[in-house]
Amino acid sequence: MYERRNQPLLSKAEFRKRVGRHGLVALGIVAFGLGLGVAGYHFFAQLGWIDSLLNASMILGGMGPVDQLKDNAAKIFASLYALFSGLAFISIMSVLVAPFAHRMLHRFHAEERG
Repeated sequence: MYERRNQPLLSKAEFRKRVGRHGLVALGIVAFGLGLGVAGYHFFAQLGWIDSLLNASMILGGMGPVDQLKDNAAKIFASLYALFSGLAFISIMSVLVAPFAHRMLHRFHAEERG
């Protein structure tokens, strides 16, 4: 997937494609996480679809829940979803930063050789 240290840097066009692919993976993680949250809030907390979307978006975005949850199943789901969202945030940021970090480190290695 990435070039090795003895290979030249990717061209700017190829690097943009790599960044785009990583962006699509990050978008996929967001879509999966949001879909999971919307379904969970809808079925466990008996919220409408729009309210479920709002709560899932707020949790996934790190803002916190909007609606008060009444039963234990909904509270357990919200707790697990909040933990998942924290890990999803770390994963998304890692996927987005990876091509830039790799290019920077690859450039340092190329300068060492040259």
